[in-house]
Amino acid sequence: MALKALNARTAPKSHAPERIIQFGEGNFLRCFVDWIVYNMNQKTDFNSSVVVVQPIERGMVDWLNGQDCLYHVNLQGRLNGEKVNSLTRIDCISRALNPYSQNQAFMALAEQPEIRFVISNTTEAGIAFDPECKLADAPASSYPGKLTQLLYRRFKTFDGAADKGLIIMPCELIFLNGHHLKDCIYKYIELWKEDFGADYTAFKEWFTQHNYVCATLVDRIVPGFPRKEIAEIQQKVCYADNLVVQGEAFHLWVIEKPENMDIDVLKAEFPAEKAGLNVLIAPSEKPYHERKVTLLNGPHTVLSPVAYLSGINIVRDACNDEVVGKYIHKVQFDELMQTLNLPMEELQQFAADVLERFNNPYVDHQVTSIMLNSFPKYETRDLPGVKVYLQRKGELPKGLVFGLAAIITYYKGGTRVDGAPIEPNDAPEIMQMLQGLWETGDTQKVAEGVLAAENIWKEDLNKTVPGLTALVKQYLDLIQEKGMYEAVKTIL
Repeated sequence: MALKALNARTAPKSHAPERIIQFGEGNFLRCFVDWIVYNMNQKTDFNSSVVVVQPIERGMVDWLNGQDCLYHVNLQGRLNGEKVNSLTRIDCISRALNPYSQNQAFMALAEQPEIRFVISNTTEAGIAFDPECKLADAPASSYPGKLTQLLYRRFKTFDGAADKGLIIMPCELIFLNGHHLKDCIYKYIELWKEDFGADYTAFKEWFTQHNYVCATLVDRIVPGFPRKEIAEIQQKVCYADNLVVQGEAFHLWVIEKPENMDIDVLKAEFPAEKAGLNVLIAPSEKPYHERKVTLLNGPHTVLSPVAYLSGINIVRDACNDEVVGKYIHKVQFDELMQTLNLPMEELQQFAADVLERFNNPYVDHQVTSIMLNSFPKYETRDLPGVKVYLQRKGELPKGLVFGLAAIITYYKGGTRVDGAPIEPNDAPEIMQMLQGLWETGDTQKVAEGVLAAENIWKEDLNKTVPGLTALVKQYLDLIQEKGMYEAVKTIL
C-alpha cells in the first residue's frame, strides 16, 4: 500500500502554548522527554508544546520541520511481565530552530511570556565553559553560553520579573549535571560582567533567586532509528515516517529539586507523577544515581565474562540460564542491594525492573559489547559494593569477587570451549600487564599483580581489602580447573 507523507496536513496535530525550550533533537530526547511531555499533555492539564533548538551547527532540525515535527516512538520490551511493542505518534514539538541560521528566532524565544522550562541533552561534552564565547556572538558556541544569552534577554525583556525565571532540567549523562550547568552559567555572568554593565548585579540576583536549575538522572535505553524494521513499522502506521525512534519500554527520570524551590511546587508545575509516569522529584539525585550504577551497571559488568566463558552470548539468555541466571540474581539481590541506602522495597522493585530489562525479548544485547574496559567499570560499579559489603557483613561477597576473577580470566584471551575467540579490549597498558601476568603461569602472581594495579584501582587492593587476594586466587584456580560453568555453581 502507498504510504502517506507524515506532516500536519496528513495527520492530526495538537496545538498548545510553547512552554519548553529543548536543546537537542537527537533520538534520546525525542524518545524520552518528548514522549513524557506528550503523555503529560494527554493525561493532565500540562498543555505544553516544545520548541527544539539544535545545539550545534549540524543537526536534524530540517528533517524534523520536514515532517512538521511529527514522528513515532516504538517502545519494546517487558513491563510487569508482559511483552510490549507499542507505536505512538508524538505531536508535542511545535517547531525546530537552528540558532546558527535563525538566531533572531532563537533569541525571540526569551521574549515569549509562557516559556517556563529548558531541557537539554547536548552529550556529556555539551555542559562545558568556553571562555572564547562572547555575549555578542550570534549564537555563543557552547550550550551554557547560548542559555546565558537567552536568560539575559529574558531578564531585560521582562525587567527582572520574578515569575519569568525558568526551570532548567539538563539530561546530559553526567552526575550532578545541573550543578555543572549552573557553575558554567555563573562563569559566563562573570566573563560578560562588563557587557552587562549596570545590569550585572541585578541579572546575577535574578538568575540566582528566580531560576531553578535541577540535577537529573535519566534512564531509558534508546537504540534509535530501527533500520531493520523500518519498512514494517511504516506499513503499520501507514506513513513514510523517517524519524521513527525505538526505545525500551522502561523509563525513569529522577529530578532533584532545586535549592530555591520546594518539591511540592515543582510537582505541581511538572505533573509527571499525576500522569502515572516513572518520574521522581526527589530531595537528592545521589542515592538514585548510586542505585542505577550499582544495580544496573554493576551486574552487567560481572555477568558478561561469566556468561561468555560459560558459552552464552546474549544477556537475555544469561538471565534465563538456570546457573548464570541464579548467579546474576545472587550478585544483585544478595550482595549489591545490601550495600545501598534506600528503602529495601524500592531497591527490590528497581532490581526486578532491571532483570526485566535484561530479559528484553526484542534486543539481542551481546555480552561481549559490555566487556569493553571491564576493569575501570568494575572499579566504579562493583568495587564500592565489595568494600561496603565487607564492612557491613564481615565477609567478602562471593559473587562479586568471583566476577572479578572471571574478568581476569577473560583477559587471558585464547578460545572458549566451543572454539569461539576470547578477545578482550582495554587500554594497551592494562592488556600488556595481564598478558605478562598470565605468562607467569602462577595464579598467585596474577591475583597480586592485578590487585596491585593502582592505575586501575587508585590503591593497592592487596593491602586495602583484607582477604581479597586469597579469594581471587581461589576462584582463578577453580575456573582453570573446572571451567566457568561448573565453577560458578560452587558459589551459588
